[in-house]
Amino acid sequence: MSDPGGKLTVEEERLALFMARRSLELALTENRLARPEELKVPPTGIFREPRAVFVTLKKQAALRGCIGHILPAEELWQSIRSNAVSAAVSDNRFARVTAAELAGLEIDISVLTVPADIPDYTHFKAGTHGIILELSGRRAVFLPQVAVEQGWDGATTLTHLAMKAGLTPDGWRNPAARFKVFEAQVFSEEGASTQ
Repeated sequence: MSDPGGKLTVEEERLALFMARRSLELALTENRLARPEELKVPPTGIFREPRAVFVTLKKQAALRGCIGHILPAEELWQSIRSNAVSAAVSDNRFARVTAAELAGLEIDISVLTVPADIPDYTHFKAGTHGIILELSGRRAVFLPQVAVEQGWDGATTLTHLAMKAGLTPDGWRNPAARFKVFEAQVFSEEGASTQ
């Protein structure tokens, strides 16, 4: 049984990964969205709660696509389906994923907590928090695992975040900069949950 608003169990993580892969298969081979019954969506529980999700696709450990929602926009199962498909076909940094690539893809899913305002960047904990930076009409986000994967400390993470937002590298130090943080339950087809 899942904890409402809480974390997915190991069994629910496995089902979420199945949903993502099945959604990709049907989108790339049949050009259609998977129906709830094809994804084994339970009638009640955590998959029916509005949750924010990012789906990351990797090929031989290299990023192949990543799309998601920062705020809960759909039920969890819908967010997994839509973001899995979008990561494959709508991430403008990459060519569309082809059906031939499916077998070689690894899927990571990040289920996010609702972002919360922090007074300033000193409250950001690299590796624990995902972070959103907003300044001068620009915005960028990093998931919590980015700092860990890149080996970045807090200042380095914020510098890269500022550049991602199209700001100067030290833009994050601007007193007008606003920050929100969130946490994520991250799991992949490789195996274990990381948070």
